[in-house]
Amino acid sequence: MNENVKNTIIILVKLRILHASSTFNFNLSTGTHLKDKMATSTQNIVRAAYRIFPVVFQRTRQAQKIRIPFIAPAVRHFFCSANLKSDGIDGPELESIEALSRYIDRPWEYLESEEYAERYGLKAVWADYRRNHKGGIPPQKTRKTCIRKNKRCGNPCPICRDTNIIIHYQNVNLLQQFVSPYTGLVYDSTRTGVCRKQQKLLNKAVETARAHGLLPSQLPFVDYSGADYSNSHGAVGRTPPPATYTVGEPWYSWYGNIEPNEQELARVKKIYKAYLK
Repeated sequence: MNENVKNTIIILVKLRILHASSTFNFNLSTGTHLKDKMATSTQNIVRAAYRIFPVVFQRTRQAQKIRIPFIAPAVRHFFCSANLKSDGIDGPELESIEALSRYIDRPWEYLESEEYAERYGLKAVWADYRRNHKGGIPPQKTRKTCIRKNKRCGNPCPICRDTNIIIHYQNVNLLQQFVSPYTGLVYDSTRTGVCRKQQKLLNKAVETARAHGLLPSQLPFVDYSGADYSNSHGAVGRTPPPATYTVGEPWYSWYGNIEPNEQELARVKKIYKAYLK
């Protein structure tokens, strides 16, 4: 019933518009007045229909607001590949873009792929890296960032040069390459060549991975002795008297009156005679 009423209203509006357009005068003097009159009459018809059948228009408006909350990965991959092909991107470029979109969601899969094994083998990603510089002394700091305004600079750092390498706290195999197995500390950027921006992300990812238990945390070993926390220790107990203590004398010898040596006092006075008043 609601669909029939809706269709009837649409037909009436169309007939009203056709009738107004057929009687429209193209004279410049009266064209604006007739146009305003036709628009006003159309608005009045729509308002009257909305007041008579409000439920129909409310359902139509709610249906227009419906959005798809989630798109399946397979459907998203299909439409993305179709858009890339329509833009003229095909062949190895299309494969690299699709691989990058796949590794964004699961970056740890790249370190297990054949592409990574062919490029790096069993070495770390920063093992063969060397930054070009002038002179024989390398710079004491790495560059601030390798990518500015979506443009990669020349000779980028080991992480920025490979778009498939993504720092993530779940990418444990990548994080272990930047952590010393002996000290458990993150290698300095001057050793690995990583830019300072990626070094900050790397330190944060290592801390997050340790907080989630993905990387081992090395705590310093402390030997707790029971004597250090007892009242019988000499540092917290009663101070014993000195061995040569006698009643009536000060606790320590320097607390009492000390008689200086007459010869030593005369020698010092002779040296500083000009300065004494």
